[in-house]
Amino acid sequence: MSVAIKNPFGIRSRLVFLSSFLLIIPWLGYQYILEMEDVLRLGQEQTVLGTAQALATALNERPELFNEANFSPATRSQDLYVYPIYSPLSLVDSSINDWGEYQQYEVGYDERDYLRTALNPGRPVPDAKSLEFNSMLGEFNGFLYAYFEVADDKLVYRDQEALTVHRSDFLQISMLSSNGDSVDRYVIAPYQAEPIYPFKVRMDYSEPIYEERITGQWYETNAGYAVELRIPMEMLGERLGFAIFDVDDPVERNVNMVVATYNIDDNELLGSLRLPTPEIDRIVAGMGHNNSRIQVVDRSGRVLLTAGDIQTSTGLLLTEPETEESGNKLWLTIQDRILNPLYYQILTKPSTDFIDDLYSDVTREGAHIDSALLGTPMTQFRTLADTETRLLEAAHPILANNEVMGAVVVDQNMNGLRSFRNQALEQLFNTILAVMVVVVFGLFFFASRISNRIRVLRNQAEGIIDDSGRLQNTIEPSTQSDEIGDLSRSFSNIVERLSQYTNYLENMSSRLSHELRTPVTVVRSSLENLRMTDNNSDSAVYIERAEEGIKRLNLILTNMSEATRLEQMLQTSEKERIDLLEVISGCVEGYKLVYMQTDFELDIPETPIYIHSVPEYIAQLLDKLIANAVEFSYPDQPITTYCRSLRDHAVIKVTNAGPFLPENMKDQVFDSMISVRPQEKQRQPHLGMGLHIARLITDFHGGSIRAENRPDRQGVMVTVVIPLFNK
Repeated sequence: MSVAIKNPFGIRSRLVFLSSFLLIIPWLGYQYILEMEDVLRLGQEQTVLGTAQALATALNERPELFNEANFSPATRSQDLYVYPIYSPLSLVDSSINDWGEYQQYEVGYDERDYLRTALNPGRPVPDAKSLEFNSMLGEFNGFLYAYFEVADDKLVYRDQEALTVHRSDFLQISMLSSNGDSVDRYVIAPYQAEPIYPFKVRMDYSEPIYEERITGQWYETNAGYAVELRIPMEMLGERLGFAIFDVDDPVERNVNMVVATYNIDDNELLGSLRLPTPEIDRIVAGMGHNNSRIQVVDRSGRVLLTAGDIQTSTGLLLTEPETEESGNKLWLTIQDRILNPLYYQILTKPSTDFIDDLYSDVTREGAHIDSALLGTPMTQFRTLADTETRLLEAAHPILANNEVMGAVVVDQNMNGLRSFRNQALEQLFNTILAVMVVVVFGLFFFASRISNRIRVLRNQAEGIIDDSGRLQNTIEPSTQSDEIGDLSRSFSNIVERLSQYTNYLENMSSRLSHELRTPVTVVRSSLENLRMTDNNSDSAVYIERAEEGIKRLNLILTNMSEATRLEQMLQTSEKERIDLLEVISGCVEGYKLVYMQTDFELDIPETPIYIHSVPEYIAQLLDKLIANAVEFSYPDQPITTYCRSLRDHAVIKVTNAGPFLPENMKDQVFDSMISVRPQEKQRQPHLGMGLHIARLITDFHGGSIRAENRPDRQGVMVTVVIPLFNK
């Protein structure tokens, strides 16, 4: 008997496994988009270099824009150079450290710079080293930033009760009005180290009016004090000047010394504001380029102009993602909460929260700038420290009379390209995911339908034959026109033909029994007539042998027809509630009288066991089992009849001591025409119908019967299990 091996990988599993190869499609799409990203990166690189080349071409042959005198650090003169600043400065930290590298361009002023003592005629000239200051000006986002680091040996603040603003150490700001009609003066004279309170005053310092647009901080230092301030550029005209007034006597409060950036006696000598190259600014603004950071540097690498913000300089104009108002809310929720967190396990989301340290410097450096200043355009990629942000940088030389005057530097971050790549990959993954879900579910449904049809066909095939090997069902032919339907119809045809042949074999014994009884009767009557007419002793022997053969043949016919008659009787019998123990005990008592040479043992409980049965059939069942046990028992060995109720079944066991049952015959001894008796014991014809009849009776009760060798000693035990009676 072959053992069925259950394969864990069925049709559905195999189809799902094969469909997993569809995952190569998103991989191919991913590789394609990476290749496309490389092409776009090359195109962006050429675009940035082209932008730098176009700006450099517009600035070529303009040497006056790169006059060394105009772009060297400011000197001690009335003109004030304003450096570009790339981030707002703090005015409340009581320190000028946040000016950083800008401080290298600060300008110092001392007694050589418009020293004035004429305010106090007749007084001795004060110590020239008692007052000096360093100053620096910068511009950011429409504001002028400035600091003044003053060395003053005696610091005198404004009197708390004084209304005047010029009787203490103070800073004076003089500027040409924005319309150019007059000179406005502002005085910063605090009561103590504190935020500044500027006042607009007349020429004689009368009628002070508070000016809230000028803000800043006054704080003390080891050498004196420092002032940081911020002025809106819209307040300024074309000229500006600063003056530090020093008072050393806290009683008389007369001004001893003034150090200024201009000649305070002549307002016409206010210094000009040297803002960064307005001509270059106009040229860059004329390019209309607003998606890159553009810087112009001179031959020393100093930044002359900056336009644009590197955080927003992506180089690509991307479409805005769908909002809840414009898209499906459910899909957007799935995209944001499920798909995007999954996608961005392998993708990197660009961030604009980064700082370019080189952008904050007043000078620029890099291989691309060095190459451009040597006359060779160059592009390069740079990754910012501690971030995943990459910058694309291009530099192109600016020429005048075949001499490099400076370079145009154009920078873009690669976040736009990365965002474009991510958007393309998201769309690709969403499409492929939808296709794969549909395909996988389609294949799974198709495989499930096929496997279910095969499973139904298998169940029908297994249900055709019962435990005894008899055909009891058939296969319903499928109406499908595919291969499985064709297989189902073939199986149905085979089972139908096999059923016809089995019925023919099962009815053969009854037909043979019916057909052979007539010739047997004729032969028997002929032999009886021959015996009465012929008294020859020799012929009497042959007549006796013929009669013995006729008896043997008649017994065979009787046994063959017994099972058929029993099956017909079982079909019309009606069951009733009976006490199984009462039937078993009565039968065993009868066996003791019939088989007097055999010892019988009865093992039954005292409480009754009720089943739904016919008493005559239970007795016939026991007759067959006991007859079989007596025939195969050793002499002087008892035959035990056991009965118990187990859960909802009654268990009957008939045990004898004798030869073992052959292993290959355990499942066949209950079939008809099967006998395991040795040849020497077959004095009478045995067709194996006894145990076959026992199985028929057991099947009639809805039970089961089996034969097995005894585990304790040599012998055989036949077990019958019958359901108990249920009301």
